[in-house]
Amino acid sequence: MRSQQSEGRVTLTMSHENRRRALAALLLGTIVALPGCADRSAQVRFNGEYYPAKVSRDRDAREQFQVAVRRVDRGLTGAREAGRYEAMRYCLKEFGTSDVDWVNGPDAEDGRLQISNGRLILNGECVTW
Repeated sequence: MRSQQSEGRVTLTMSHENRRRALAALLLGTIVALPGCADRSAQVRFNGEYYPAKVSRDRDAREQFQVAVRRVDRGLTGAREAGRYEAMRYCLKEFGTSDVDWVNGPDAEDGRLQISNGRLILNGECVTW
């Protein structure tokens, strides 16, 4: 980098190689920083809480799935609804319908719900046409 002074102004110039390096560093910094900027307001909340949920599907029959909902300790009602929501999202994305035939669903009585390691486990099948 070179500095030139004229009439009270300082002008900095960079070689082509230095400009490439600076641009690469800027891009790398942006890529690293962006995942941490997730919009929390876009998270769907139930009873004021966020319940992370994950769908696992059967390899041979993708209409059959399992939903694991974390943070059950924040409220069983919200966890049930988060599981229902995630299941409907999965079926809608994969099959174009939000209809679910539950094997072990969110409407089961409290004593019949499967809770393991702080996670609510729901099982169902997407209803296809």
